[in-house]
Amino acid sequence: MKTINLSKSLLLGAALSLTTSVFAASKGSLQVLDQVTVNGQALKAGDYNLKWDGTGANVQLSILKGSKVVATTPAQVINLQSSPNNNAAVLKNNPDGSRTLSEIRFGGKKYALAIGGEATQTESSTSSK
Repeated sequence: MKTINLSKSLLLGAALSLTTSVFAASKGSLQVLDQVTVNGQALKAGDYNLKWDGTGANVQLSILKGSKVVATTPAQVINLQSSPNNNAAVLKNNPDGSRTLSEIRFGGKKYALAIGGEATQTESSTSSK
């Protein structure tokens, strides 16, 4: 009997731990070193907070400066083979010289947010935030 109760307690604890991890994963931060474009909106250099909502891999990403939403865009949660040491913004160089944010990687996490499906042919700009 004690073994069954212990197993149920461990299972419940593991489920609560996973639930907490999922909720904790819906926030992050981003440091932009140079102006970038997100879904047609220009973001100036600076620090931003990120929040995303959705089920499964498809989410709606909101980029905030303080408490004000400055850009929103659809994004995809993608799995990475290994976790980067620092947060990183992956940028796409456009023909006109501007840059578009295409992926956000989080230090210590094995997932990233891909924006606009442009996670290939990119240049990575790392921040130590």
